[in-house]
Amino acid sequence: MKMKAFITAFLSFGSLALAAVPGFDISHYQPSVDFTAAYNSGARFVIIKATEGTSYKDPKFSAHYTGATKAGLIRGGYHFARPGSSSGAAQANYFLANGGGWSGDGITLPGMLDLEGDCAGLSASAMVSWIRDFSNTYHGKTGRYPLLYTNPSWWSSCTGGSNAFVNTNPLVLARYSSSAGTPPGGWPYYTIWQFNDSYKYGGDSDTFNGDITQLKKLAKG
Repeated sequence: MKMKAFITAFLSFGSLALAAVPGFDISHYQPSVDFTAAYNSGARFVIIKATEGTSYKDPKFSAHYTGATKAGLIRGGYHFARPGSSSGAAQANYFLANGGGWSGDGITLPGMLDLEGDCAGLSASAMVSWIRDFSNTYHGKTGRYPLLYTNPSWWSSCTGGSNAFVNTNPLVLARYSSSAGTPPGGWPYYTIWQFNDSYKYGGDSDTFNGDITQLKKLAKG
């Protein structure tokens, strides 16, 4: 499903009380995760670090991905961006070759591009171009646009508050607070909110902005 259509479908629920689906995200910093306990506690999705730049593969990705699948969680991979080291296309292809792919099986989330840290010496326009290069390359290979993970400060500093991705890429908002606040970049809402960095079963706590049916639609495409 294209993002514009997803937004339309999502906003059609505007008069209803929207549900929230718990989830979490992890990397090798969580070497052992009890996925079954997480599922039994209510979690229904997990986003797992796969790659960084064009040379790093998370050593726990495969084990985490298998464990999440066996526990019945909807799962996907994420790529930690290194915009100063190589092109967006090169990093998207590396991500795709090392766990970041997508298939319409209903249990695989589109890959996520993790945008945080410094601006890697890029101007706002150059950063927007880099993200677009990654995003379009990923879309060209999978038919899906990647999720974009960012926080308001980074997005403002590094892209100048660009709204270039509002109609294509779902937003994963990082904001450790009791409320999500106003999304950056003109997004009308967040798709996933990472609201703290302490999850009982390891990693960061996330919530999907909708019900389980909508989460499955995001995975299905």
